[in-house]
Amino acid sequence: MFSIIQAAGWPIWPLLLCSIAAMALVIERFTSLRGPKVAPPTLVDEVISVTRSSLPSADVVNKLERNSVLGGVLARGLRAVIAEPRITEEALREAFEAAGRAAVHRLERYLNTLGTIASAAPLLGLLGTVIGMIEIFGSQAPTGGNNPVLLAHGISVALYNTAFGLIIAIPSLMFYRYFRGLVDAYTLELEQAAHRMVPHLMRFAVPRATAA
Repeated sequence: MFSIIQAAGWPIWPLLLCSIAAMALVIERFTSLRGPKVAPPTLVDEVISVTRSSLPSADVVNKLERNSVLGGVLARGLRAVIAEPRITEEALREAFEAAGRAAVHRLERYLNTLGTIASAAPLLGLLGTVIGMIEIFGSQAPTGGNNPVLLAHGISVALYNTAFGLIIAIPSLMFYRYFRGLVDAYTLELEQAAHRMVPHLMRFAVPRATAA
């Protein structure tokens, strides 16, 4: 492997950096997008059960926020009702939506970088191949005394860059699509959880006085 890297020349080093970055991002996203860390399946039912008769204390809300991404969204809605007992349903929905947008933004972290690597790696490989071809043909003697075996070997070495770029791009694109689908599924779960919590929390809102 090291001899291939040496033979491919300096254009392969950016590809090596891309491969390391892509591997690090995939590991980080696998760790951060685990189900219990984002949206525990029973969390909404537990929150509804705890708040069935009264709103929780600040300590409980803070603990909920640290529980998971979904917990942070639910905690935002609870804080909105606690801070403003006369809150309207529209205002409560806006609080959930703001928290949901911030949560989705955190879930999408580094995905654009991974997608960029998947798109750029083949181009970097092609650039390395073109540079290698230019060097090969530029080093040939103008008198026509070229060795076809050496020329063929030089071309095959230049193509290492393109092959390496594709080796990086294909799994990077697959993981990018997988993580994107995972984030979309979590986004739907956050929306459904907020939809369940709004009517439940509105029971604690103090009705506004209507004008005579």
